Amino acid sequence: MAVIAENGPMRLAIRAWSEGAFFTDAALEGAGFAFSCLRQVAAHLSLLKIPGAVPESVPLPAAPVALAMIQSIRRTRDPDLTPMAAVAGSIADAVADRIRRAGAQKVIVENGGDIAIRLDPGQTARVGLRTGLDTPGISRIMALDADHTSWGVNTSGLGGRSLTCGIASAATAVAVTSSLADAAATSIANACFHPHPDILRVPARDMDPHTDIPDVPVTAEIKAPLPGGVIRAALDRSLERAEAFCARGLILGAVIVCGGHMAVTREFETRVALLHA
Repeated sequence: MAVIAENGPMRLAIRAWSEGAFFTDAALEGAGFAFSCLRQVAAHLSLLKIPGAVPESVPLPAAPVALAMIQSIRRTRDPDLTPMAAVAGSIADAVADRIRRAGAQKVIVENGGDIAIRLDPGQTARVGLRTGLDTPGISRIMALDADHTSWGVNTSGLGGRSLTCGIASAATAVAVTSSLADAAATSIANACFHPHPDILRVPARDMDPHTDIPDVPVTAEIKAPLPGGVIRAALDRSLERAEAFCARGLILGAVIVCGGHMAVTREFETRVALLHA
């Protein structure tokens, strides 16, 4: 059972429980609040489309969602991202926190595959991982518990709603907020690249005239199966970035899939959860 909140690019599936029962009133409150979060983004859109995050000299907005987007992108230190790279996760976080304050003991808010989870002690949540954003099958499952009362599980890559600079079919980042995981997953997926003639990249504006990254080269097509060496080199670059994010405390771990091969950050199963087939 889920409450759906949908408007334009936003489609939230909201689930909340209290005392083991679905908490309908809290889920409905979160759905209504989601639309105010979307209005926050719309009101600050020009600021949130500034490449390389918002400069330190620019006054930060008071709107909590817009502020979370900017702060998460700043923490990645990735010059190719704008705060819009964290929009789905930041809205999911805001809605999940609102529902938690309404008294829910377990909250799962999914925004197009970007997930915010809130857990009271004793609560758990199972999350499935895909090998590709355009494939329905689940390859791995992890059970998250209240070691962290707040979790974000976000995925980026080819075939998703957003453009990517890389060739990963799925790059999933896990952090203590969905905003951070969203920003990190985008950056990790972008890093999964190695030049090859069968990879067609074009300026982002050629794929989407309304994009926030018009001059950034993004992957338009992979024309043929890539050699194993190209896939391994791309995975190595992506994994290196993910490990750097782990070392800086930006994320807890990441799982990257490219060309049928999977890479996982060190200590993923101790810092996040066991990965079950």
